[in-house]
Amino acid sequence: MKVAYLIEPPFNYVDEAGDVTGYDVELARYVLGELGIDDFEFVETEFAQLLPGLGRNDWQMTTGLFASPDRQRVALFSRPIWALPDGLLVRTADADSIAGYRSLAIAGHLKLAVIRDQVQHVTALELGVTPGQFRVFEAYADAAQAVQDGTVSAFASVVRAHQGFLQANDAAGGLTVVDVPLRERAPAFGCFAFARGAADLRGRVDHILNKFIGGFEHRRLMKSFGFGDTDVDRIL
Repeated sequence: MKVAYLIEPPFNYVDEAGDVTGYDVELARYVLGELGIDDFEFVETEFAQLLPGLGRNDWQMTTGLFASPDRQRVALFSRPIWALPDGLLVRTADADSIAGYRSLAIAGHLKLAVIRDQVQHVTALELGVTPGQFRVFEAYADAAQAVQDGTVSAFASVVRAHQGFLQANDAAGGLTVVDVPLRERAPAFGCFAFARGAADLRGRVDHILNKFIGGFEHRRLMKSFGFGDTDVDRIL
């Protein structure tokens, strides 16, 4: 069995020993272990390939994705494994002038980095950011580098992904995270994804998740990757 992931700490990343880890990864390991599935591997890919890969049976499960209505038409999703607010990665010097998606829309000339097919692109469009303001990237690290280089003014993702990037990269000095106001974007649910024909696997995974999420061991797992009780309580 194969589980696809992309590099996005603290959810999924490769540690100094070369091992794949992160909250999503370790949660998937726990669930598959409880299901008695011992022969599995994690496969790194780009975000845009996560769902198409399920359709091709390149892998049978992915780490967490926002379960948007469009995605639910092409894949099955587990119960939520996290619920997170959006944030903008910006240069510290610009933090006082960028307050969310609408501030970028009002400015008009500022460029916003997004990862191809991620929901932040759609949200920003709905809030007035024009198509010409976007710069689309395939990988998190490339979008973050564009902020450092000044190619873009901000990079939209979830707050915790940006925080994880800053904690893991000493070279990312001069960058900070601006929370997107909740009136612009409420925290959204992320879930494991499966191929449309894998209802049985999804059901068995949900059975384990429903017993595990919210308990002491789950809270300890989340805390080990920087999440707090508030993050857990959002998904109960």
